[in-house]
Amino acid sequence: MAAIKHVTMEFSMPFKGIGKNDRGNTITIDEGDKYTEPYDLLLMALGSCLYSTFEDIITKKKLSYEMFEMDITGEKRTETPTTLKYCNIIFKAKTEESNKKAFEKSMELACKYCSIYNTLSYVAEMHSEMVFS
Repeated sequence: MAAIKHVTMEFSMPFKGIGKNDRGNTITIDEGDKYTEPYDLLLMALGSCLYSTFEDIITKKKLSYEMFEMDITGEKRTETPTTLKYCNIIFKAKTEESNKKAFEKSMELACKYCSIYNTLSYVAEMHSEMVFS
């Protein structure tokens, strides 16, 4: 059986909203300077799905890290519909030298199995790379 997800959204004019999930978490959505825009949410959804998939993989491999970050850049098309044109994901990790090859392979597998990455790949050119500090 598929996992059913549910959120509620409340909006007012000019464009401002609040998204809520069934666990009580909320996020403010707006096109202003201090709020989260829809494409920010899309890139954050991609990053959280990719990390969740990556973490599952490195946990099975019994790998660990001192630091892990993701830097995600996306560009929307100018033509309508303004779907994502490209997306670049940089995985940044600090881990032992002996883990680096396994981390790179884990990143590749995360991109292969992440459902949001795969969904976006239908409309956008996707790039990813792992860098170590």
